[in-house]
Amino acid sequence: MQKIINFISERTKFHVIGDYMKKKTVPQHKHTVWYYFGGITLFLFLIQVGTGILLLLYYRPSADGAFESVQFIVTRVQFGWLIRNVHSWSANLLILTLFIHMFSAFLMKAYRKPREITWVSGVFLLFISLGFGFSGYLLPWNELAFFATKVGTEIFGVIPVVGDWMVRFLRGGEEVTGATLTRFFGFHVAVLPGMITVLLFVHIFMVQIHGNTRPISLENDKNAMPFFPDFLLRDLLAWMIGLALLAFLAAIYPWDIGQKADPFLPAPAGIKPEWYFLFMFQTLKVIPAKILIFDGEVIGIFAFGLAGLFWILVPFLDKNASKGKRSPVFTAIGIIAILYIAIITLLSYTYFN
Repeated sequence: MQKIINFISERTKFHVIGDYMKKKTVPQHKHTVWYYFGGITLFLFLIQVGTGILLLLYYRPSADGAFESVQFIVTRVQFGWLIRNVHSWSANLLILTLFIHMFSAFLMKAYRKPREITWVSGVFLLFISLGFGFSGYLLPWNELAFFATKVGTEIFGVIPVVGDWMVRFLRGGEEVTGATLTRFFGFHVAVLPGMITVLLFVHIFMVQIHGNTRPISLENDKNAMPFFPDFLLRDLLAWMIGLALLAFLAAIYPWDIGQKADPFLPAPAGIKPEWYFLFMFQTLKVIPAKILIFDGEVIGIFAFGLAGLFWILVPFLDKNASKGKRSPVFTAIGIIAILYIAIITLLSYTYFN
């Protein structure tokens, strides 16, 4: 056995990874718990990949066969209902843990020098994950998904100059049809996975180079724990907790497949997108139709675009954090963003129609 290990080690140099793992440490302080959400997000992503591959074995990406194939998976394939529920619930939990991971990194100023690339790659990972959610929502080809996608793609139409082109590009035509389903399927299983694989590699690689960030207030605290086995075992425990929650949700709260989409029926009343798009959707709804001479929706889309650009450029805008100083303005921006997203999302379920 030792000869085999030596043979592989000489040719792959995998012992270098082992040496690195032995030396790697993780900061230990009162905020260490937030470090685990990055690992949980990665774990849920791996579950998405595994269950997605299994679903691909039976799914048919066409208007005539998509809904029926989902029905077949749920009712006829052994444990098919469980795989689909795990895939659906893990997608939602992934977005949730990704938001938690991002905002915790923001409040700890984990974007400060020299971790700018780590932050930028992480923000783009969030955007791509939202793209996964948007494209995957249509694939069951049920009534709710059909009309939610129709409403969602119409929003892009208000963008000046390129709006009409973007709607046709996303839909594969003027309306949401089987061509839209095929196109979204291509995005979901080919284009977006390719993009996220590259970005995920960059993000993890940068984290390994620069390590985890301490909050600015604890910069001089040198207390740390070894990554292997101390932090790794704790991380695996967090994965097991996440898996237990996922199994509970998948078994007790199955994901409804609804009714097959019929383009000739009127849209159901009170149709809404998934929860992680609700704060944007509701904001666009409450903006007045006209603000001075401009369309309200155009201003809303423009504002969200600027917010996304600001979020990407935060490491280069927060000069205080880059110098190791407190930045109360950016901290306030992060807290306001968290409260706004949480409050609008909750109100969308409890108050807004």
